[in-house]
Amino acid sequence: MSRGDLREEQWERLERLLQPQKPRSGKPNHDHRTIIDGILWINRTGAPWRDLPERYGKWQTVSSRFYRWRKSGIWERVLEALEQQADSEGKLDWEVHYVDSTVVRAHQHAAGAKGTLKLRHWVVAREV
Repeated sequence: MSRGDLREEQWERLERLLQPQKPRSGKPNHDHRTIIDGILWINRTGAPWRDLPERYGKWQTVSSRFYRWRKSGIWERVLEALEQQADSEGKLDWEVHYVDSTVVRAHQHAAGAKGTLKLRHWVVAREV
């Protein structure tokens, strides 16, 4: 187990919220825990998928599982279930704990670069 990998108690809470390890047909999935540890490594380091250490498996497998689970809504269901568990145990203070991705900080030099005016207008227009 590496420094940033899931601890045993974290995995126990998470494991029961995931789909079965072995699909009804076809070959078995790679271990969910190893895949999630790989996803967490990418999240923690900000590295590209191709730089994922081999101990987490092939980067294509890990990224594929991440995007497939995102598309099917598994991450949202897991977050909701973990929030409900923490709330029912009195471990969640809604005045303090929340997840909000609407603010993304950029380096000071990321704003106002010359020659990007058209690109910025296009991005703003697409978001509206």
